Amino acid sequence: MSSIKASALIFLAFFLSGLIELSYGQSMAPSPTVAPPPISNDGKMIDQGIAYALMLVALLVTYLIH
Repeated sequence: MSSIKASALIFLAFFLSGLIELSYGQSMAPSPTVAPPPISNDGKMIDQGIAYALMLVALLVTYLIH
């Protein structure tokens, strides 16, 4: 049983590291003649990150209880 929990933790670590890598994304080089627009955050990315974290917690709790 402990080997299943250990493998679940290893899978979780790889899954979270993949999500962290997705957050970096790819940025384009700014044009030399046009200034880049200021970075604005409307809160959508923060809300989505919180939703993903809550879904992951719910999945882990369900797995551990079951």
